[in-house]
Amino acid sequence: MPAEAATRETQKGVKLEPYQVVVRPLVTEKGTHLSERDNSYTFEVNAAATKTDIRRAVEELWNVRVLKVRTQNRKGKPRRHKFSHGYTNAWKKAIVQLHEEDRIAFF
Repeated sequence: MPAEAATRETQKGVKLEPYQVVVRPLVTEKGTHLSERDNSYTFEVNAAATKTDIRRAVEELWNVRVLKVRTQNRKGKPRRHKFSHGYTNAWKKAIVQLHEEDRIAFF
């Protein structure tokens, strides 16, 4: 197996392309504050993606240098509609800190 193909596989053995790793950027008040203060950006990412996958995807998609990746597995919240009870979907969040000279413009 080529070295590049081996590095793109996740722990579960699934190959993810950069556009499959990052689902969407999270533009919230807290995320905007982090981007201005710490040069950190938040993304919703594929649940099967590792920190290494996230680092490579952000570097490739936005042509920036990533210093640190922090991840959170978010649990689904309980919701109710009339008499049925359920949960929202669980998802994975990544906070990516960039080099001080690099920026990402979402707008």
